[in-house]
Amino acid sequence: MSEYKTIPTKAIKFSEVEEWHYKTDVSVIGYGGAGACAAIEAADAGASVTIIELAAAPGGSTALSSAEIYMGGDGGTRVQAAMGYNDTNQAMIDYLSACAGPQADADKIKAYVEGSREHFNWLVEQGVPFKNSEYKERAIMALTDDCLLYTGSEKAWPFKDIATPCPRGHNLEVEGDNGGPLFMEIMSAAVTRREIKVRFNCRTLTLIQDEAGSVRGIRIREDLQEKNVLVERGVILCTGGFAMNRDMLKKYAPNLLRCSEPIGNPGDMGTGILMGMGVGGAAINMHEGFVSVPYYPPASLTFGLFINAQGQRFINEDCYHGRVGAYILQQPGNRVYLVCSGEDYGDYEQISYLGASVAGTGETIIELEQELKLPKGQLVQTLQTYNKHAQNGEDPVFHKSAEWLKPLNAPYVGLDVTPGRGAFYPYFTLGGLDTKPSGEVLNPEGNVIAGLYAAGRTACGVPRRGAGYNSGISVGDATFTGRMAGRAAAARNKY
Repeated sequence: MSEYKTIPTKAIKFSEVEEWHYKTDVSVIGYGGAGACAAIEAADAGASVTIIELAAAPGGSTALSSAEIYMGGDGGTRVQAAMGYNDTNQAMIDYLSACAGPQADADKIKAYVEGSREHFNWLVEQGVPFKNSEYKERAIMALTDDCLLYTGSEKAWPFKDIATPCPRGHNLEVEGDNGGPLFMEIMSAAVTRREIKVRFNCRTLTLIQDEAGSVRGIRIREDLQEKNVLVERGVILCTGGFAMNRDMLKKYAPNLLRCSEPIGNPGDMGTGILMGMGVGGAAINMHEGFVSVPYYPPASLTFGLFINAQGQRFINEDCYHGRVGAYILQQPGNRVYLVCSGEDYGDYEQISYLGASVAGTGETIIELEQELKLPKGQLVQTLQTYNKHAQNGEDPVFHKSAEWLKPLNAPYVGLDVTPGRGAFYPYFTLGGLDTKPSGEVLNPEGNVIAGLYAAGRTACGVPRRGAGYNSGISVGDATFTGRMAGRAAAARNKY
């Protein structure tokens, strides 16, 4: 064994390894959605596969999610077609490209879209159930067993002017927020059927790299002992993001620390990213993350207005809750309110996930403005201008869709959605290792690091910006890129 302490960012030299305890063609690090799909594809391609999992059971962050999966294009999935939607590759590419903005990876988006319908069919073949039905309410997730729903900003400006809107969120056929557990139950059963080796309660410490720069194995800690695993084709890093690592957040994405609760499992410590960096991999987009402000349900709050410390609107309120969250973090003054009518406040206290307190009420706009301690006249002007145009079904400033436009009438309510003041702000990271669509990890010069792959949130995939996120794109990206990485690793010649 090496004399120095084993850490993720310091790879072990292949020439220094004195003993190999295990051997496999492909080693998959992490047993969530990405890892399961990677292992299945690699095994089906004829490779011997070993999954290394820190926890005592499969699941990862996928098991904690709703497991909505963002899919479409190519005429539509079976469910889209059954519901009368003729989705196209171009519309889906245009939409996802606009979502990612200047950070978009055109090759990854193209590969994801062109493989999306096949990915749906592959998931069905594994046993994942999707009902031919649509959930038409505005909701963060479908709590029924209905499948198809809008899970992003497809129908909101500016996206509706860029690509033909189409629902692409596919919810599993299960009631309640139980999609993640069901998905991982099905995928782990598929892994078991293939007799893929799994080592639970086993921590991957770092990678083993030869003098040519190729990744040749991993060092693990199992039963309180450090052991070496010889990997003859490829290591696939599927260890999630770094939402649970405050030191990494401070270094790379400090703005996310203003949010209230990281989304993920305890293993989301960025270890896979650090291991990739330790052998020369490039980590990109590390400042970005998904940030939610779950202000619907009730959907009626969409009629309200988000107001910053200057008493001004800054977003069209009919867009996706994650887009709103990203914009809130950009506002100056550290005060943000959701202003609505008493009528639209409705049953907020009974059914909302938001948890924001009432910061002010008023029988007039002036009274509400004073209670919220906003600059004199600013909220009055904002609301009067909005109401004037809403009366005619128009929103010339932010182009909110007509179905969510109406004048706001007294009494008024102002909810305090300022980050750090009690409102629920869950988040996770979107940065990771730079990879090809095949999952091959790249160095800063864009060259492939032989024998190393990454998928899911360990890699920087299709979702790149919180302001352009859509529910289901993370599980969609993780499962799809896991498959691509598994297939590519299995296809490599043995050393």
